Amino acid sequence: MQRLFDVCVAVVALIILSPLLFLVAFCLRFSGEGEIFYRQERIGYKKGKFRVFKFATMVKNSPNIGSGTLTMANDPRVLPLGKVLRKTKINELPQLLNIFFGDLGLVGPRPLVPEGESHYGEKNSEIIRSVRPGVTGIGSLVLRDEEAFYAHRSDAHDFYKNIISPYKFTLEEWYIEHRTFFLDIKIILLTALAIVWHDFSPWRFFRDLPRIPEEMLDSKVQP
Repeated sequence: MQRLFDVCVAVVALIILSPLLFLVAFCLRFSGEGEIFYRQERIGYKKGKFRVFKFATMVKNSPNIGSGTLTMANDPRVLPLGKVLRKTKINELPQLLNIFFGDLGLVGPRPLVPEGESHYGEKNSEIIRSVRPGVTGIGSLVLRDEEAFYAHRSDAHDFYKNIISPYKFTLEEWYIEHRTFFLDIKIILLTALAIVWHDFSPWRFFRDLPRIPEEMLDSKVQP
């Protein structure tokens, strides 16, 4: 039932968004480095590996250049059009294709890169891998501007590993414990709302949601 729902919503979304998707693909093909998609290895349900689709926003081979999988403030690897796509989250839309392949659901924990999974530890990683990852989720809602917490820091990798990753696990664990079909619907609707609502706060809708640690709040760069 859940799988059928995910596929049906993905089909409708792709049809409605197809003019935008084709426009972005055209612009990427004839700008920057000519790449349309970026495919990154992720770890999914029951430790299955797959490649997630995104619109290309950075120079080729960017994970092996500079700060690796973390994007820093004014990162020179980000292409001009890529800045717009990342800010509006349009770069994430091709992940609807991953739903057809069974890699993702609409809602779930965000699929981790191998490096990110190592930050969780094996026990916590098993908890996250017990459900299918999603295009969006509670972690995506709360940390939709995640880069603002670390992009300016000289110790970004350590800060991400020791402060941000444990909090992300807490959020995903909360989702797994509270997971219902109606919660998924709520997260989908709020994801769309968060894109257009500048002052969106998930705590207005989830009172028992784990709060952001003080270390992260103190570190965040305000827009």
